[in-house]
Amino acid sequence: MERAQYLAGELEVELIPQGTLAERLRAGGAGIPAFYTPAGVGTQVVEGGLPWRYDGSGGVGLASPAKEVRVLDGIEYVLEHGIRTDFALVRAAKGDRHGNLVFNKSTRNFNPLAAMAGKVTIAEVEELVEPGEIDPDAVHLPGIFVQRVLVLTPEQGADRKIERRTVSS
Repeated sequence: MERAQYLAGELEVELIPQGTLAERLRAGGAGIPAFYTPAGVGTQVVEGGLPWRYDGSGGVGLASPAKEVRVLDGIEYVLEHGIRTDFALVRAAKGDRHGNLVFNKSTRNFNPLAAMAGKVTIAEVEELVEPGEIDPDAVHLPGIFVQRVLVLTPEQGADRKIERRTVSS
């Protein structure tokens, strides 16, 4: 469905390298408006013109702009802007009512960064514990970044529609 919406001009999509996305979220959450990175130098990411939104009839409705490049110590870098979102939705394995969260395995990669970037962060937690039950050294995201905590039922906690189990032989 999302592909059809994108091609129909109903969605805007910006494709960026995964590491750049992580750093843009982190920067936004830390109040850093922009930073320089070598990722994307010499590609169309810098030149601009990538379709962000189609016009619904096969043409490009909105194209990416060219990005600023600077040479620092003889190396070219691209200026990337931090991301601040109105809302961030994250899911944690464990949390308390103050919003201190513990993530499970690879969910620790992007959830803390996404939560930090949100002006309002809503955390779904699979297990709600009392404040103080989570060892401070085990907290992956402090509650200062979380405005709402939603406790999932066991059925909701087990439902992971976007996960696909794959086995290779």
